[in-house]
Amino acid sequence: MSAELILVSPLDGWCAPLAETPDPVFAEAMLGDGVAIEPTGSMLHAPCDAVVVNVHAARHAITLRAPGGLELLLHIGLETVGLGGEGFVVHVADGQSVRQGAPLISFDLDLLAGRARSLITPVVLTGAEGFAITGRFTGRAVRAGEPILQLSGGRSAAGSLTSGPQLSRQLRVPLAHGLHARPAARVADCAKGFAAEVALGRAGRSVSARSPVALMSLGLRHGDEATLTAAGPDAEAALAAVAALIESGMGEAKPFAATPAPAAAAAEILSSGVLRGVTAAPGLAIGRAARLVRREIAVVEAGQGVAREQAALGAALGAVAAEISAAAAGETNPTRRAILAAHAGFAGDPELAAQAERLIGEGKSAAFAWRAAVNGFAEALRSLGDPRIAERVDDLMDLERRVLVALTGEVEAGPQLAEGSILLADDLLPSQLMGLEAGRIAGLCTARGGPTSHVAILAAAMGAPALVAAGPDLLAVPHGAPLILDADAGLLTVGPDAKALEAAQLRLATRAERRSAARASAAGRAVTRDGVDVPVLANVGAAAEARAAAAAGADGCGLLRTEFLFLDRDVPPDEDEQAAQYRAVLEGLAGRPVVIRLLDIGGDKAAPYLPQADEENPALGVRGVRLLLRRPQLLQAQLRAILRAADAGACSIMIPMVARLGELRAVRAALEEVGRDLGARTLPDLGVMIETPAAAMIATQLAAEADFFSIGTNDLTQYGLAMDRGEPDLAAEIDGLDPAVLGLIAATCRGAASGARPVSVCGGLAADPAAVPILLGLGVQRLSMIAGAVPEAKAQIRGLDLAACRAHAAEALRQPDREAVRALADTFRNGAA
Repeated sequence: MSAELILVSPLDGWCAPLAETPDPVFAEAMLGDGVAIEPTGSMLHAPCDAVVVNVHAARHAITLRAPGGLELLLHIGLETVGLGGEGFVVHVADGQSVRQGAPLISFDLDLLAGRARSLITPVVLTGAEGFAITGRFTGRAVRAGEPILQLSGGRSAAGSLTSGPQLSRQLRVPLAHGLHARPAARVADCAKGFAAEVALGRAGRSVSARSPVALMSLGLRHGDEATLTAAGPDAEAALAAVAALIESGMGEAKPFAATPAPAAAAAEILSSGVLRGVTAAPGLAIGRAARLVRREIAVVEAGQGVAREQAALGAALGAVAAEISAAAAGETNPTRRAILAAHAGFAGDPELAAQAERLIGEGKSAAFAWRAAVNGFAEALRSLGDPRIAERVDDLMDLERRVLVALTGEVEAGPQLAEGSILLADDLLPSQLMGLEAGRIAGLCTARGGPTSHVAILAAAMGAPALVAAGPDLLAVPHGAPLILDADAGLLTVGPDAKALEAAQLRLATRAERRSAARASAAGRAVTRDGVDVPVLANVGAAAEARAAAAAGADGCGLLRTEFLFLDRDVPPDEDEQAAQYRAVLEGLAGRPVVIRLLDIGGDKAAPYLPQADEENPALGVRGVRLLLRRPQLLQAQLRAILRAADAGACSIMIPMVARLGELRAVRAALEEVGRDLGARTLPDLGVMIETPAAAMIATQLAAEADFFSIGTNDLTQYGLAMDRGEPDLAAEIDGLDPAVLGLIAATCRGAASGARPVSVCGGLAADPAAVPILLGLGVQRLSMIAGAVPEAKAQIRGLDLAACRAHAAEALRQPDREAVRALADTFRNGAA
């Protein structure tokens, strides 16, 4: 039987469409449809006759159940949970029946106006199965009690309680994560299949089993006892079915007397709607899933004549090369420009074209020959066993697709992205990501891929949180599903409940507020509470990045990666080109100090004009200073270029991958020789990167001759733990806060102190808020990081006391593992806050 229900305004104010709520959780109807009220009054009233299902612990929200089973969420203001109940007075209790217009919650309008993100109050139909909205009264001023929504459908009130036996039974909750959103929804679906009224109760409180929100409000956790009741003609069948469903564990049962094995724990996490991936770009995002499916381009094998197919391939390669060149010429972002340069290099690769032409000569079509040639090269790269080199396969496959599109005339249509979408894909090609409108993407997650791929680099440059290697289960997430992407924790939550969404919104708001305040003061010095000045510098790779770093408040450049000049080209840059580029970087930082790292090439960074023998383990092969000393002409040209540019600013030189004192001496001798040739009056300071455990262990010897130290924590961590930092399977275990790595940093700082040498950190750990107090406590004096992290790092340092940091660092060194160190760091940060 259908019934009509009129919901009246719970507040005096302005009634607006829910989509106008400045919060995607409500605006995108993640919790349900409804309207929003911008209040002018300070009392929340019942919008209809109802039963109070749950008053939130922070007193800012209330859930009601109306006749026919309709569930309503009334949420006063946005991000008001953080007030912890301040400013709210509740006038009802859970389980209480209320009449339309009854006072529910009063609130301090002035207090909320000053401290809440917004006063707008969503009225959301969180459980409206069987109901249809037939009228909305929005876009107007309303008084409490005036209609705002008209609904039809639902179960009639008269039929909500039917006659029949009333049965009950006790059960114990086996769900590992308690009765959260997914199992609650399944229980509700099961209960709705019966005429009987089914209820679940705990501690004297009982709620309808038809309501997922009400079920979640019970707060049932693993092992809790609950009472299930049913009343009606089919009560026995309803009771048995719902009880069996709950007791089955619904795929996430956990033994009551034992902790599940790691594999079982992983299965529980997955079944609860949480996927774990590898962090490619940090951050937090809330949005809806936008699925990107890469359609395979069909090609025919047989060609239509060798001359015709060769001409077609030549035209396609030329068109793609021109397209890439045009995009690179108009690109101002150095990261995107560098990736386009890599693609241009592949497009002009003569071996790739020659292999395709050979296949065309055998009668294959241009498209078939091109695909076969690219796939052959891709397999060769994958077979090297180096994950970071294998990730360059993405660039090859990107080029394959571009050329096939040009050959076949296929139209590449991107996904329809709503603003704030979280992009999901099996894997992404760099061109696909560059082709999307950046402002519409809140984040991205891929089933495959690695954390050092070009897609990961692009995501970081866009400021979009990103996870990779989330596994094949990601492909089952439906388009449009609500998501929380916590890239910092490496987690993607699918279909989060209201509590999780609200907590994530609060975190986002807190982050935004903190980031805004940090940016406002970014130009100032970072001085600890006890008066110690800690320069915060930026890692850069080009002149444009140097200017951006200065604008972000960086005190200088702690790491200029000179590889940007040497990679993705057929010949090395000459001395003049290098000098001009170094001068541009120095000028971009306007007198701030710049540390220029000598060419760190080899290993995963190869250059075609520097042929090297195949290495079984390139990460331990001829790279960094080892390569420079084997090619003295390369070293001398770079040193000459640096000295020629040195008058444009304050620069120093840093040697990569040092493992022996002799390497420092050899480079210093080369620097002095170049200085004599150029008639230099003074020479830049010469320091070493501490990236190998060997360098950390001989830090005292190095400090006697080096002018400064800079710790590269990325490589120091991988060599110290014997774990490849480019390997996705190990990504979660490679942590610079491991006690073993901290011990190497401590040894470096002790060695630096013996020679009164300054020491900095220019690896990823420098931008980790958990690590900053520990690094300073160990003796690090300067930090260098991505430019975007500078403002918040400065703000954090200003709140630290160096003496407390030293005690904290000493305690961190005594911890048994990285988990314990991070737990200690969390405690310290919360105390400092």
